[in-house]
Amino acid sequence: MADAEAPVVLVARDPRGVVTLTLNRPRAMNALSEAMLAALGAELDAIARDDAVRVVVVAGAGKAFSAGHDLKEMRATPSLDYYRGLFASCSAVMLAIERLPVPVIARVHGIATAAGCQLVAQCDLAIASREARFAVSGINYGLFCATPSVALARNVNRKQAMEMLMTGDFIDAEEARARGLVNRVVAPEALDAALEELVAKIVAKAPAAVRAGKAQFYRQLEAGIGEAYAIAGETMACNMMDQAALDGVQAFIDKRKP
Repeated sequence: MADAEAPVVLVARDPRGVVTLTLNRPRAMNALSEAMLAALGAELDAIARDDAVRVVVVAGAGKAFSAGHDLKEMRATPSLDYYRGLFASCSAVMLAIERLPVPVIARVHGIATAAGCQLVAQCDLAIASREARFAVSGINYGLFCATPSVALARNVNRKQAMEMLMTGDFIDAEEARARGLVNRVVAPEALDAALEELVAKIVAKAPAAVRAGKAQFYRQLEAGIGEAYAIAGETMACNMMDQAALDGVQAFIDKRKP
């Protein structure tokens, strides 16, 4: 089916509450068009209101995960107001991923460049095929990848992030794992099995603990250390009042499986 005839984001859900959002512009290397950003934003908003969702997976159709913003679309409207609106829309999607109450996992099978690399960095977790490659390559075309730098610099150390941003060079999947951009690297044929292993581990955990944990993780990262400990302490205190946590602690005391 041609890209123009298909939804730009495909949505699939399994009985466990695992939702897969697949970027579906394969002929355009899943470039993040205005329509795709709008569709992603709408799906993330719906997921945020759905207590039955446990995990979200972001994947890409075709050969690429995502090649970043749609440069043809951007070049067709050379207006400062247009560009401000476009990057605000992209930033809103990235923030929606962080604010989503459940973990978001990037399934990266091919290249992830510019805002596509940003999307990987913004996801809570990422599993990559050995064939995946990563770059923030806007600098090669006279455009510093400023918005991707926000997520990138919160994943890899500053000097490595700056080198990627200033050179636009690609790194392979193993280097991405070494730098902290992805969690695991596997053979292409093992990608779905590795993804399922991670998903199953998360789904097996108490939903309240996972949701509270993700929220406090990002809040404390942006806080000073004193405020971070206050946030963490309050989160743990509230988490302990959840029946699953009380039962789990009792199981530990009783030396049995929770």
